[in-house]
Amino acid sequence: MDKLAMTIAGEITLSSDPGGSMKKWREIFSIHQTELAGFLKVSSSTISDYEGGRRKNPGIGVIARFVNALIEMDKNKGGKVVKQLEKDFAQQQSTAFDSHEFTSGIKATDIVRKINGEVICLPHKLKEETVFGYTIIDSIKVILEIPVHEYMMLYGKTPNRVLIFRHVENGRSPLIAVKIGRFSTDMKPSLIVLHGTFTPEKPVDPIAIKIAESEKIPLVTTTMPIEDLLKALGEFEK
Repeated sequence: MDKLAMTIAGEITLSSDPGGSMKKWREIFSIHQTELAGFLKVSSSTISDYEGGRRKNPGIGVIARFVNALIEMDKNKGGKVVKQLEKDFAQQQSTAFDSHEFTSGIKATDIVRKINGEVICLPHKLKEETVFGYTIIDSIKVILEIPVHEYMMLYGKTPNRVLIFRHVENGRSPLIAVKIGRFSTDMKPSLIVLHGTFTPEKPVDPIAIKIAESEKIPLVTTTMPIEDLLKALGEFEK
């Protein structure tokens, strides 16, 4: 399932009215119930019952088939809706976060060493983690602009990654965002890095540390200039 499909499926899954959300997305794609039913090889009443809430909440398998069908049917018609949605999502994501994948697994301890990181909590857990990618996150924009149901997109192709938050003041907000995202996506990163200036007079917020410990996520800080940090991480991608 690609990022667009994951976003739509995530919204439906997390909606208090999944049937209504399914109807909304079908109408966004301008696909009739009978047309969708024919593509999925089910009766029109089955689609109607899901959308009207007369059937029990659809499982992830049903939602995945539903979403993939909308996307495939649109692509068969030229992909106008898919192209517009992908453009909209890309514009939104580019300002808030940027995901990258490694060609192979990297030890979390090697990541921390590469970025001159300081381990704040769970050093023993850090030694156990292998990561397959990283996401650079604007901590202010992601909290203000990204809906909760889209948090799964922070994780790229796998949650076994490093979430690196920029523009961090004390670390509380990023950790709260991760905790909220954990409830909605059931995903958590292998490692969280807070990029900012922390001193004995201005330490990482104790609440942030408690959240990291309770979620069993190693927490690291770094003051390495962001350009140097990106260059260092880029060496793992080669």
